[in-house]
Amino acid sequence: MEAIGRLKDSLHYGNYVFLGGFLVRSDNGGRNWSDAIIPAPCQGETARDLFGRPVPAYNRGAICEGRDGRLFWAVASNTSTNSKQTETHLMISEDKGRTWKYSCPIARDDRFSINETSLYQTPKGDLVAFMRTEGFNDHTIVARSTDGGRRFGQWVDAEFQGHPHHAISLPDQRVLLVYGYRHKPFGVRARLLDPECTRFDGEEAVLRDDGGSGDLGYPWATMLSRKRALVVYYFNKEDKGREIAGTFIDLE
Repeated sequence: MEAIGRLKDSLHYGNYVFLGGFLVRSDNGGRNWSDAIIPAPCQGETARDLFGRPVPAYNRGAICEGRDGRLFWAVASNTSTNSKQTETHLMISEDKGRTWKYSCPIARDDRFSINETSLYQTPKGDLVAFMRTEGFNDHTIVARSTDGGRRFGQWVDAEFQGHPHHAISLPDQRVLLVYGYRHKPFGVRARLLDPECTRFDGEEAVLRDDGGSGDLGYPWATMLSRKRALVVYYFNKEDKGREIAGTFIDLE
């Protein structure tokens, strides 16, 4: 802790100095992976590594591959003097993730943190950002870009609790949105959204409600057939041990 105390400009948690993010990519279906790809810092980043440099862009959440081949990545960042409060911004890659360029802010609010964002592209081409909040009663918030990621409109409160998210398209173009639920009863939940993700008040499906604590979630979904999906997630029971588990969803 004495050494950490001397790193006055760095962002640290206990004994650990935060170093930002990196990516790796595979050209052969996952048999081999590249060396670490270090993205540029988000524009205006104030969080510093142990050398006093702005940390590289970072985020947990689904990168979206657009129909034009570009990759869209919603990153968490801090451009304020409050080093613990984050917001989200868009980075874009035009070479399959080898290099990244800053595009625009997605969402920020002085009252609470926004981070861990997953992106989804609708049939019309809109980019929809499903975002985790901290300090906003755990509500999901959503922002939309209608111009290919050049700018996002004002975020809206989806008025349900849960995070982080993953969204996939169903054969009928509806959207399956899955997310962790870190309130009693702890578990994993899902909603069906309209194809353009304009409404969020549909019925919530409880996939699991037997979690032992809020240390769970981070679900990812995939279609197994036209009528069946698999959702995998991080989970615990009785707050003992941890596992990667899965739930099948039969879709109408």
